[in-house]
Amino acid sequence: MRERVGKWWHALPDGRLQCDLCPRNCRLRDGQRGYCFVRERNGDHIALTTYGYSSGFAIDPIEKKPLYHFYPNSAVLSFGTAGCNLGCKFCQNWDISAAKDRHRLGVEASPEQIAQVALENRLPAIAFTYNDPVIFAEYAIDTANVARQQGINPVAVTAGYISAAPRKEFFAPMAATNIDLKAMDEDFYWRVTGGHLRDVLDTIAYVHHETDTWLEITNLVIPGHNDNPAQIEALVNWLANELGPDVPLHFSAFHPDFKMLNVPRTPPETLTKARQIALAAGLHFVYTGNVIDPAGSATYCPNCQTELVERMSYQITANRLTSTGQCPNCHQNIPGRF
Repeated sequence: MRERVGKWWHALPDGRLQCDLCPRNCRLRDGQRGYCFVRERNGDHIALTTYGYSSGFAIDPIEKKPLYHFYPNSAVLSFGTAGCNLGCKFCQNWDISAAKDRHRLGVEASPEQIAQVALENRLPAIAFTYNDPVIFAEYAIDTANVARQQGINPVAVTAGYISAAPRKEFFAPMAATNIDLKAMDEDFYWRVTGGHLRDVLDTIAYVHHETDTWLEITNLVIPGHNDNPAQIEALVNWLANELGPDVPLHFSAFHPDFKMLNVPRTPPETLTKARQIALAAGLHFVYTGNVIDPAGSATYCPNCQTELVERMSYQITANRLTSTGQCPNCHQNIPGRF
């Protein structure tokens, strides 16, 4: 089950095949692999070579994705494959995202088997995570469709680096997504990730305006790279203007990893400042992650400021939302899936 004919490619006049899944548009001769390493030219087609195999499974709290407004305090079956179409120098899952062989894919699992595991464990959601599900889109879409038939919510944790046509098919079955907006800076994107900002912004706008997929945004704050207050202001102002005030934003702390071992951890006060900038810009739900910060982990009513959900790490310690997702004090509707 390791190979499946890919859906998004076309032939070029010079005999190469162009992969149209992501903005890289890799152009391949027979036997060549794309940047992601898992999409390979095989004769007259491009194949997804990792279909049906995973690097592993785990049961996580949904808050770990992070999704704070999507069935809080529920559990999710998480899995990924190998490879990635970005080259983030700070990647915290680099051992699988940068894998250049198949030894990471030790678990065989069809879409039907994955859904069955979620059913047997009474898990309401399946998350495509660890590496970016964009590169195993056919596998993720098939699994998402089977999951939805079983009443299970598919969740995509992604950097959003995907082209327009496959973007529609990829997000169509997804019940929720967290998209990683790494910076509001093209130079940062190219220098640190090897990708381009505009494509990610297009994906975020598309999901918000054109789909019913619940959306949350994460920004990993890296000292000396994207933590300048002016950069934070640019990011939150774009979110406020393009998405409105109610899409949750997570500022996450960086820790040294992969090719950025000499960069220090993000100071908690940097995240607090970023959160203050975002709230001042009019965003209603702004969180800090990878640090102990009760205020930055809690959900507050944007109308009366009642503390609605208290969190410690990924655990909910108090939930005052009504069963329909309202503030019990002023009856304000809180955006999300509850």
